Amino acid sequence: MSHNEDDAGGASPPPPPTVAAPTPAPAKPPKPAAYVPMGPLRGGECADLLALVSAVGSPLEDSVADFRARVAPERRLRFGSAVSFVLEDKMMLQPAERLIAFVILHQGYSSQLANPFVPLLINAACDETSEKAERVFLQLLLSSANGDNNEVLKQSAVDYLNGYDYASQVLLPRDQLEKQCSRDAASSLQSSFRDATVRSAIPDPDVFQSCGSSPEVSPVQNRDNMIASLLQQTSLEGLPPQWIRPPPPRLEILEGELQWLNLDNNHELLWDGSMCADTSRGAVIRELVEKACKGPLAPAQQEKIVSDLGKDWKLVYHCGMTPKKLPDLVEHNPCIAVEVLSKLTNSPDMDEYFDALAHMEMSLHSMEVVNRLTTAVVLPPGFIHGYISNCIQSCEGNQDKYMQNRLVRLVCVFLQSLIRNKIINVQDLFVEVQAFCIAFSRIREAAGLFRLLKSLE
Repeated sequence: MSHNEDDAGGASPPPPPTVAAPTPAPAKPPKPAAYVPMGPLRGGECADLLALVSAVGSPLEDSVADFRARVAPERRLRFGSAVSFVLEDKMMLQPAERLIAFVILHQGYSSQLANPFVPLLINAACDETSEKAERVFLQLLLSSANGDNNEVLKQSAVDYLNGYDYASQVLLPRDQLEKQCSRDAASSLQSSFRDATVRSAIPDPDVFQSCGSSPEVSPVQNRDNMIASLLQQTSLEGLPPQWIRPPPPRLEILEGELQWLNLDNNHELLWDGSMCADTSRGAVIRELVEKACKGPLAPAQQEKIVSDLGKDWKLVYHCGMTPKKLPDLVEHNPCIAVEVLSKLTNSPDMDEYFDALAHMEMSLHSMEVVNRLTTAVVLPPGFIHGYISNCIQSCEGNQDKYMQNRLVRLVCVFLQSLIRNKIINVQDLFVEVQAFCIAFSRIREAAGLFRLLKSLE
C-alpha cells in the first residue's frame, strides 16, 4: 500500500497540510481500530460520502485524494464503516459508485496501519453473486502490493467498466487472496459475535423500486435521501442479541454473619371502633375542666368528671388540659387534679405536668395533690425530690413569721408521712432535711421530724 499512498499524495491537488497529515503518526500512534465506537454519521459526513461515490467520471486516485482531504484521520474508521454499511446491500449504489467505495476502503489508510476492511474486500472479491467486473477490480486492488493496479487507479470508474476485458481475467481462489493479504487481514474488525448480529436496515424490494416513481423528486435525490437517513438514524454495527447472564449463586451464610430478612408484608387492618362515635361526653368534660381551672366546682360537677373519666379514661386527652393550666386546677379543685393526673400517667407530656407541679407555689392543696398521687400512681423519684426542695426553699424564703411557721408545720407533717410510708429514701435528702429541721428546731413538728431522722440513722 505504500507506493499507492505515495502516488495519491503526489498527484492530489489539495493543500500541503493534507499531504503532510500522516507524518506525525509515528510520534503518536493512533488507537487500535477496535476501540473506536461505530455510531451514526453526521449530516455533513453523509453529504461527503454521497459526493465521493458519485464522482464516477473522475480518476479513482482523485477520489482517494478527495477522501483524504474531506475526512480527518480520526474520523476515517467511522466513515469507512458507513461505506461498508452501504456496500452490504447491492441495491444502494450503482456499479460504478461501488467501485469508488471499494477504492476508498482500500486506499484510504496509511501504510503504517493495518487496513481493517481487508476481510470485507476479500469477501466481496469471492462473492459469486457479484458481477465479474467488480470481482476482477477487487482482486486488482488486493494485489496492489506488486504495483499492478497503478494504471487502473488512473482511470475513472466508468472508463474501467466500459473498457476492461473481464473475460480473459483469471480470478484467484479465496485461500490465495487471504495468503497475499495475511498482513492486513491479521488486524481486522471481525468479531466472533459478528455472525450473531442482525442488520439494522433490511431491504424492502417494493419500497426501493418505488423510490424513483415520485414525479416531484428525482431517483438519485430520493436514493441519496434514503441513504443519508439510514446512516444518521441506524446503528452501523447491527443489532446484537442480548446475552443472558444468570446471577451468580449466593454464598453460604457464615456463623455470626448478619442474614438479610425478607419480612412478611401481609398485615391485617385494625379498625378503630371509636371512630364516628358520639363525642358529646367529651364536650361536657372539656367545659367542666375549663370551669375547674377558674374556680371551685360544685360537688355534683366534680362527681360528673370523676364518673365520666372512670367510664372512659381516654376522655382525659380531650378535656383541654395542659401543663400551664395545672397550677390553677390544683389550687381550685385538688380532687379533680388528682383524678386527671392519674389518668395522664401514660401521656408523652407527663414530664411537663410533673415539672409544673414541682415548681408551682407551695400550698396546702399542692401538698394534698402530691400526697394523694403517691398512693394512686408510681411517682418518679426526681419529681418527689424536686417538690420537697421547692417546699423547703418556700419556707426559708417566706418573710411572714406566722405564714412561715404554718408552712414549716405542713412540710414537716408531709415529710413524716412520706418517710413512714416509705415513699422516699430519706438518705437521698438527709443532709437537706436535717439542715431544715435544725433551722426551725423551735417548732415542735420540726423537732419531731429531726428525732425521726436520727432514729433512721
